[in-house]
Amino acid sequence: MEASVTRAGGPAALRFVPLAELARIRALDAPAADRAAVFADACRLNVLYMIARAGSGHIGSSFSSIDIVSWLHLEVLREGERYYSSKGHDAPSLYSVLIALGRLPFEKLEGLRRLGGLPGHPDVLSTPQVVTNTGSLGMGISKAKGFVLADRLAGRSGRVFVLTGDGELQEGQFWESLASAANRGLHEITAIVDHNRIQSDFWVADVSDLGDLQRKVEAFGWAVGRCDGNDPHSLGPTLAGLERGAPDRPKLLIADTLKGAGVSFMEPHGLPPGGDELYAYHSGAPSPDEYARATAEIEERLTRRLEALGQPPLALDAAEAPARSVPADPQKLVSAYGKALAELADTDPRIVALDADLLLDTGLVPFRKRHPDRFFECGIAEQDMVSQAGAMALTGLLPVVHSFGCFLSTRPNEQIYNQCTEGTKVIYAGSLVGLAPGGPGHSHQSVRDISALGAMPGMSLLEPASEHETRLCLEWAVREAPGSVYIRLVSVPWELGFEPHRVERLVPGRGNLVRPGADAVLVGAGPVMLSQAYAGAELLSGQGIECAVVNLPWLREVDGAWLADLAAGAPVFCLDNHYAAGGQGDAVLAALAAQDGVAVASVRRLAVDRVPECGTNDEVLHAHGLDAESIAAYVEAGMPSRV
Repeated sequence: MEASVTRAGGPAALRFVPLAELARIRALDAPAADRAAVFADACRLNVLYMIARAGSGHIGSSFSSIDIVSWLHLEVLREGERYYSSKGHDAPSLYSVLIALGRLPFEKLEGLRRLGGLPGHPDVLSTPQVVTNTGSLGMGISKAKGFVLADRLAGRSGRVFVLTGDGELQEGQFWESLASAANRGLHEITAIVDHNRIQSDFWVADVSDLGDLQRKVEAFGWAVGRCDGNDPHSLGPTLAGLERGAPDRPKLLIADTLKGAGVSFMEPHGLPPGGDELYAYHSGAPSPDEYARATAEIEERLTRRLEALGQPPLALDAAEAPARSVPADPQKLVSAYGKALAELADTDPRIVALDADLLLDTGLVPFRKRHPDRFFECGIAEQDMVSQAGAMALTGLLPVVHSFGCFLSTRPNEQIYNQCTEGTKVIYAGSLVGLAPGGPGHSHQSVRDISALGAMPGMSLLEPASEHETRLCLEWAVREAPGSVYIRLVSVPWELGFEPHRVERLVPGRGNLVRPGADAVLVGAGPVMLSQAYAGAELLSGQGIECAVVNLPWLREVDGAWLADLAAGAPVFCLDNHYAAGGQGDAVLAALAAQDGVAVASVRRLAVDRVPECGTNDEVLHAHGLDAESIAAYVEAGMPSRV
């Protein structure tokens, strides 16, 4: 899963291996394993370049898997055969290999997590060499079965190689997919487990120990092998032997790797199992010092390896790191939420917290430190987590359940519905919602969570815009809400551009006026939409159009009479950091329509209208027409004629 370790600043110059040197490596007259080791390290340097340039990405798993990806593409894959990573967040390793092989344009090295570049997770529509979209975990072997069965129907033959993470094996779909693959004799499938032993934050064994993985998978009828996945001298022969030894069965290779492999301080040598320390390089971008140390280590090893093959060192190119702006006074909702939850739990012993392998990203570090006996790490198993919470609620506890909104609202949707039908209360906190951050791509941009949860019986849905309002939402959920609550949290530190209101408590269905104006009313929730609405209203003011801006944290139960009175006959524009279908705009429309005799000039919605783009936050908001300038243009075009 995507995490958000943030390191300020960036190196002044970034070094990369140019295409001519990559071609020299591919043409080396050397044993295949030695050539692959050099090639993988060259691609490591380029992965580091891409992530440092983008300002985010998954270093740890890209480095643990890159020797595997390199070997497969250099020595194993034949024309028409498929490779993809089921976990998906190691996409930089695949991109760097495809660029080195000339299968993607070399200039794409500059485009990781940029609009029109290479998305943070694989996407078939934007990257021709990508086989399938991944990033939502657990789907890989199921998709491989689909490819093989389709090929057989068409009279084609070809192998499918699927890379999975070991943390990913906590997803139930992985285990569901095994038996029928063996029953059908789908020998074309080879699954490779990137067994680096660490998931987002913790050791896999501390969260959900895999036990004897080899015997478990063999019990489903698969052939299983094991090797050092970071050593081509071990990987190549083991993979070939597995292929020869099981011509009629699906195969799984457990590739023992190191997270962050190839950079000593990124490898988890000093991370004690069972401790409180979190792995620091699952994702994010390296600091300038970390970047310099990492590149120096990789370059030194590359030079030694080339020297052993009688070759001169690589001639690297360099480029300046892009400048990045840092918000002057951002609202940090997840941090505020985590602090508030820990403090509420001090006085309410009913509160327990459940997490899906996202302790850091969902703000739970303070809770875990203060209430370790009431913190439950459930791993990458959202359905299991929610069902546990439902049972806890039946005993009188108040479970607070955490994951990214894209996973929490969808994967355990049936389990959430089951809990709601029991008439109990569970608080669901979904972070990483909306279009921003735009870098991870559409698998992680949660723009359907409101619609996914909007029909849950008795559930309230809220989205705070400020740190203060985040605390109010949580306090209301704990102390006043009659049923379950979903709190939608923007994860990116975000500057509002105005001073947020500090009301004492939330009034169900109502919000507050951020900016007065009589010509139109802009309604939104959360810091992203409200900041753009406010800036858009300021732009319109310069054209003689005065727009009120309303912060409405309620995503479902909207007080239509209150909003109609506030609008006073002016047109209402609903701004949704979400798809239009099922978003807050639908709730506003329904609430206003239910008011007899209330005059509203018109109600229009501006929302995400297609699968989200991947890029910087500014790029993505503009591409979807949800930045301040686009909002201003939309409102101006939708205003009634004043002639």
